[in-house]
Amino acid sequence: MTTTLAALRQFFAAEAAYITEGANFAAMAACLDPDVVMYQAEHLPYGGEWHGPDGIEKFMAAMSRTWGSLEFIEQRFVVDGETVVIYNRGRLLARATGRTLETSVMQLMTFRDGLITEIRPFYLDTAAVLEVLTEDRHVAQ
Repeated sequence: MTTTLAALRQFFAAEAAYITEGANFAAMAACLDPDVVMYQAEHLPYGGEWHGPDGIEKFMAAMSRTWGSLEFIEQRFVVDGETVVIYNRGRLLARATGRTLETSVMQLMTFRDGLITEIRPFYLDTAAVLEVLTEDRHVAQ
């Protein structure tokens, strides 16, 4: 369990540094299994399936083009063997609009040998995400 929590903390710190400071992807890549898969909500600017560390790096580049900063305000981890549920409450700054979003995302992550094999985020409100990202504050429903 300690290895899993240490890997999670390293991954989230590296994610925030990548988006906010333009840090190198290597710290995140060190936490990823070669067969890692991430599933993002399709209608987000960075939506879809992302495969392997190269795919996750492309996802992070898309996230970084979308968001200018990421701050984790609160994180809770529930660990059950190699499966972890994470509650993330964070604050993001949209590059295109300059607006800030404070929101929550639950994530289901699986691990193998201390490395992340799957990431499935569940957003509290994807419409709020899209509204903050668009110049027109009223996103078509």
